[in-house]
Amino acid sequence: MSKQFTGYLFVLLAATLWGTLGVFYKFLASSFLLSSLEIVFWRALFASLFTFFLLGVWRRNELAFPRQNISLFIAIGVIGIAAFYIVYIYAITTIGIGVASVLLYSAALWVMLFGFIFQGNRIERGKWLALILALTGIVLIGQVYDFDELRLSPLGFIAGLGAGLGYAAYILLNKRISQYGYSSWTVNAYGLGIGAVVLLLLQQPMELRHSLTNPTIMVWLLILGIVPTLGGGLAFYAGLQRLPAVNASIVATFEPVVATTLGWIIFSERLKLPQIIGGILVVGSVILIQLPRD
Repeated sequence: MSKQFTGYLFVLLAATLWGTLGVFYKFLASSFLLSSLEIVFWRALFASLFTFFLLGVWRRNELAFPRQNISLFIAIGVIGIAAFYIVYIYAITTIGIGVASVLLYSAALWVMLFGFIFQGNRIERGKWLALILALTGIVLIGQVYDFDELRLSPLGFIAGLGAGLGYAAYILLNKRISQYGYSSWTVNAYGLGIGAVVLLLLQQPMELRHSLTNPTIMVWLLILGIVPTLGGGLAFYAGLQRLPAVNASIVATFEPVVATTLGWIIFSERLKLPQIIGGILVVGSVILIQLPRD
């Protein structure tokens, strides 16, 4: 199995794990009335604490504080985790999940453009086509074509663009820091930890106390932190170590396909024909980006 193919498998695994986030959010919000802002704080905190625990037990040499590249770790935590979570939540509440998702996954376009402008990376036609297929698929999955259901908000639109840029920053910063030889465990431990500290500043003490005193909520939040949050982060970083950032960002658009499918299976959400076509387009883009080129 080639290094590149393994990289694609890791990113697909990450997208699949992240695709379950909506299930957790919906369950925690409906069953325990947790706000999205509180949920993202707990998922970052538990993922970070669990990673530090594992490093302390099995890989103590990777616990060393990364002083040399501290600015990159801070940027991942503040921009790629905290700011990204915050603006995406605001975008969803103001313009809806469909438009917010399209703006979020414009991250692949930003990654491509930043690579071209700042690193002189050549943009191949195959990558453009894969990106167009992916974004078109996400438009159909998010039902952005239904203008009667669209909610327009300038601030929400700006927040959605911010989410796309934040996600792009997360991808590019992780790609950059992987070149210094840090393990995925170290990067996720400190990146998520810094993000959790920033998110803590926005929490309501009474809400945190309510969650802390409910063992059932804590168990679900711990699972959320360990499985999709940490698991997805570790898998994505492993993929970035083996793939160009553009390729990884396009393959990651598989996430809404998983999320929509789970919504149909678990919550009996209606799956419309355009959404199915959109899913096929996204899968097509994932296949296309992996094809060898002359």
